[in-house]
Amino acid sequence: MAALLDQSPGAAVRPGGSLRPDAPRRRRTVDHSIYVVLDPSASNGRQLTDIARAAVAGGATLLQYRDKHAATGTMVATTRALLAALAGSGVPLLVNDRIDVALAAGADGAHVGQDDMAVADARRLLGPDAILGLSLNSVAEAEAAELDLLDYVCGQCAFATASKADAPPPIGVAGIAAIAATIRRRAAMPVGAISGITAANAGDVIAAGMDGVAVISAVCAAPDPEAATRALRAAIDAARTEVSA
Repeated sequence: MAALLDQSPGAAVRPGGSLRPDAPRRRRTVDHSIYVVLDPSASNGRQLTDIARAAVAGGATLLQYRDKHAATGTMVATTRALLAALAGSGVPLLVNDRIDVALAAGADGAHVGQDDMAVADARRLLGPDAILGLSLNSVAEAEAAELDLLDYVCGQCAFATASKADAPPPIGVAGIAAIAATIRRRAAMPVGAISGITAANAGDVIAAGMDGVAVISAVCAAPDPEAATRALRAAIDAARTEVSA
């Protein structure tokens, strides 16, 4: 290959995977207020496209498609269907873990965990303009995260959850607050929290310093996903008002 990728630490990424070492990447603006993760295992058999539309109508600001069991072709088709359902809404759709699916379907970006593809590799493949987020389980991971390549981070295991069978023990409000403080010391970027979050405790998450919440079953499994999203929105807005008072 005549043209090799410049993999120097400070290099910016060009679309298609090549790097441009002379231009720093500009972080994408992401509204993490209400981040709804669309997972068929939590949907009670309903179409994810219907849940996505309802969540957006209720005030969701960011969506993610997550499926740990579907075949690659099915995931690409589902991502494309979700993008079509969201057309004109202005709400970005990310894909959990599967960078290949995000690229094939034309999603707005991806989200990776600590055991998924490395952030640097994900960014190299996605290019500079895609949204890329990372899950964090501890202050140590927050210290080590390559924040210059990320657009947001999400503190995991705020509370106990049944949505992830392999989830670590919950770290509580104090734990996610420590993650947020570490990130804010290093960079100006959105910090959210996930795991066991509902309208009843979303305000506590905001009061702990988070910019927003990410939920799975609180919306996907709700009898009325739009109403559930509106309840989260109301709880977050009220907590923000109290924090700023």
